[in-house]
Amino acid sequence: MHMPHWLDKRASLTPNRIAIEYGNEQITFAQLRKQSLMTASRISSLPTKQGYRVALLCSNDSYTVELIHAIQYVGGIVVPLNIRLTAHELRYQLQDAECSVLIYHPQFQQLVELITSEYDSIRCISTTDLQQVELATDTPLITYIDQEETHSIMYTSGTTGSPKGVIQSYSNHWNSAVGSMLNLGLSEYDKWLVCVPLFHISGLSIVIRSVIYGIPMVIHEKFEPAATNAAIIEQGVTIMSVVSTTLSRMITQLGALRYPEHFRCMLLGGGPAPLSLLEQCVAKGIPVFQTYGMTETCSQIVTLQPEYMLSKLGSAGKPLFQAELNIMADGHEAQALEAGEIIVRGPNVTAGYLNGVGADSFANGWLYTGDIGYVDEEGFLYVLDRRKDMFVSGGENIYPAEIEAALISHETVLEAGVTSIAHEHWGQVPVAFVVLESNTNQMIAVDELQQYCAERLAKYKLPKQIHIVTQLPRNASNKLLRRDLLQLLPSKQGM
Repeated sequence: MHMPHWLDKRASLTPNRIAIEYGNEQITFAQLRKQSLMTASRISSLPTKQGYRVALLCSNDSYTVELIHAIQYVGGIVVPLNIRLTAHELRYQLQDAECSVLIYHPQFQQLVELITSEYDSIRCISTTDLQQVELATDTPLITYIDQEETHSIMYTSGTTGSPKGVIQSYSNHWNSAVGSMLNLGLSEYDKWLVCVPLFHISGLSIVIRSVIYGIPMVIHEKFEPAATNAAIIEQGVTIMSVVSTTLSRMITQLGALRYPEHFRCMLLGGGPAPLSLLEQCVAKGIPVFQTYGMTETCSQIVTLQPEYMLSKLGSAGKPLFQAELNIMADGHEAQALEAGEIIVRGPNVTAGYLNGVGADSFANGWLYTGDIGYVDEEGFLYVLDRRKDMFVSGGENIYPAEIEAALISHETVLEAGVTSIAHEHWGQVPVAFVVLESNTNQMIAVDELQQYCAERLAKYKLPKQIHIVTQLPRNASNKLLRRDLLQLLPSKQGM
C-alpha cells in the first residue's frame, strides 16, 4: 500500500501548526518540511541511495528530527544508535547493519574515531560538516511511501548476548501510532514532551506520532525533573512518556504543586509501578497509563487505562485496538491466572530481525516475546518476568547475558553469572559473579575486569559489584540459575 510521505502530507494539511518546540525555537510543519528537504539534498551527495542504511549518533535536538525525515526523503533506512554505548558495541551494530553512512553530532567525534580505528569502510560525517555540504540541484526525493518498506532498524539487546536489529516497517510505525491514538485519544491541543532518547523506540515513536497526529513535540536534551515539570505547568504539555524512577523524581520535585487540568496522560512503561507511587499520583490527580511494549512492537502494545491503575495494580492492561495477546504454557493456551510466555501479534509487530536471526521467536504471525506473564479473568495482563532475566535500570533494559558475554571474553574468566540488586536511585543495577582461572591474582582481577567491561559495555551496563566465587549455581542440565546468584553474596552485604 502506498501513501503520501508523512511530513509532506502533514505540511500540506496544517502547515502553520507547531511541529517542534526546542529551547527557544519553534518550528512549524511547513518549516520542518523545508529544512528536512534541504538536509535530504545534502545527504544525497553522500554514498546513499534508496534502501541504504544511514546510522545516526545524535542527541535529542530539532536537527535530529530533521535528519530522520530527511533520510526518509532519500529512501534511506534510519539506524538510530545509542549514544551511551561504547565504540566496541557501536562498531558491531554498524557492521551488522552494513551501514553506508554514519551521521554524528560533533560531541561524539572521539567516539567515532575509536569506531573507525578498526572499521573504516563507512562514510562518517558530523552534523556540522553536513550542514556545509552544497545543496544538490537534482535530488530524486521519495514523495510516496510503500508501507511495507523498512523505515528503521533499531538494535535491542538479546538474551543470547548479541544485540539484534529489529526491522521496523512504515506500516509498523503507522499502526503503532493509530493504535496508540485509539487507546489514549487525541486532541488538537495535545503536546507531547520528549525527554526520553530519540534513539529509543519510545522517542522515535513520538517523532512519528507528532507528524501523523499533527501535534507539537517538546524536545528536552535529557531528563531533568524541574524542567520536565515546568514544561507541563508552563508550556502546555499534555502527554509524556516515563518510567517509574523518572516519575518518582518528578513528583518529589513537584512538592505541594499539582499539574494543570490540561495534562491528561502520563504514559508509564518499564515495568509495574509501586503502589506508593500510584497512590501519590492519585492524590495529585495525575492520570497514569501503565503500559507494556518493546522495540519489536514499535512501542506500546498493551496499556492500562487510568481508572484501573489501583484496582488492577501491577497490570499492564489490555492489548491496543489492533493488537492481540495470548499466553502459552508448555505448548498450550494458558487459562486465566496460569503463567506462561507472552505472545503478541498485530500490524505494529515487526516481521523479524535483521539477517534472519531470532527466527524461532516468530510463528503463525505471533511474536514470542520471551516474557513471562498471565492474564486474569477479565483479560488484564500481568508481567511476571521481563524477558526472562532482563531487568530495568534507570529506564534502560539490561540483559545479563550481554554482560556475561563481555566478562567471559576476558582470558582469566572461566564462568560468569549476572543478576540485579536493588538500588535506591536506579531501581536495579547489575551485579556479577565470576569463576576465575586457578592461577589468577584475585586482588587484581576485580579492578581489571571492571576496566575491561568499561571498554566494552555502556556505563549503565557495568556491574556495580563483581564477586569472585568458586562455582556458579546450575541445574541438572548445567543451565545457569541466575535466580540463585544472590545467595552467593557475602552475608550482611548492603549497597
